[in-house]
Amino acid sequence: MANYFSSNFTLGILGGGQLGKMMLYETRKFDIKTNVLDPSADAPCRIACDDFTQGDLLDYDTVYHFGKKVDVLTFEIENVNIEALEQLEAEGKKVYPSSKTLRNIQNKGTQKQFYKEHKIPTAPFKVFQNKNELNEAIVRKEFHYPFVWKSCTGGYDGKGVSIIRDAEDIIPLPDVECIAEKLIPFKNELAVIVARNPKGEVKTYPVVEMEFHPEANQVEYVICPARIDAAVAEKARDIATNVSQTFKHVGLLAVELFQTEDDDIIVNEVAPRPHNSGHQTIEASYTNQFEQHIRAILNLPLGKTDSKAGGIMVNLVGAEGHTGPVLYKNIEEIMAMEGVTPHIYGKKETRPFRKMGHVTIVNEDLSEARKIAEKVKKTIQVISE
Repeated sequence: MANYFSSNFTLGILGGGQLGKMMLYETRKFDIKTNVLDPSADAPCRIACDDFTQGDLLDYDTVYHFGKKVDVLTFEIENVNIEALEQLEAEGKKVYPSSKTLRNIQNKGTQKQFYKEHKIPTAPFKVFQNKNELNEAIVRKEFHYPFVWKSCTGGYDGKGVSIIRDAEDIIPLPDVECIAEKLIPFKNELAVIVARNPKGEVKTYPVVEMEFHPEANQVEYVICPARIDAAVAEKARDIATNVSQTFKHVGLLAVELFQTEDDDIIVNEVAPRPHNSGHQTIEASYTNQFEQHIRAILNLPLGKTDSKAGGIMVNLVGAEGHTGPVLYKNIEEIMAMEGVTPHIYGKKETRPFRKMGHVTIVNEDLSEARKIAEKVKKTIQVISE
């Protein structure tokens, strides 16, 4: 095994946002040398990596030359140049998750076709090259309202997803490659984080339940463990494991799921990296998701995924009507509450609904944690100065 610790071994991370920053807490803990590439001079990762490069993640030459200088390459955002990763792999560079895994996931149309081909349960869908094709399919009654519209690329945090109830809803949509997906009534939105290393060792975290903001289509609360039957939880973990094995992914895979009215589990989409649905693991689990990602991509033994206590994560997003230098109003009040830990991402400018941080609430009693989470949500405000 390579000597990763206190050595010249270098881990490269594509993307310097909050997920990378939280990954760097773990590389610091293990004294693993890191290089980070990000387009922003103010990227949250800048303060914690050994070497920072400012550059375009979608530019072939930039990604290729960055990758040549490191021993293992990973990413904290899917929107990176895949051709450069493929070339690096062809030259023997280790890239985890692999370019092949990323190619199957990066475009949501390709991702959905992958589920269909491998008989992984997912909502019925059709892929359209543009808005015109979508409109023609509706005229031919191949698709009926209401349905879920998703852009195939570039969507995140509720952007690039809309529920279409009538022809009026289609007008403001961008003219891009997209998916129309049957709107499935569901009881719960769930997620399972799966870790897998090159040796093929696989571990899953407990199922979490996600409560969404009705307008922003962003997760407001992540609740762990999900308040569901043990049989449903087991089914969710089994399906998530199957998805991971089928993608042959290495690292972390966040599998977002729907629990239908009949207690079936269907796959919504996946992210091949640490994920919002695993932030509570920092305080609530034996091995947090960021450490687990590092263990997995370096082919180290995977850590214990059990929770120490009930954990709830609250996203801190920019308040509506506030754009400019950020101010965390009433942060001292929430820090006085029991079991409450804020995480500030290091973004200096706030804007409406921008993810600026999160807060974890840990408590033996999950219903008590949920009450505290609501109090936290009402108390702290992310505003501009």
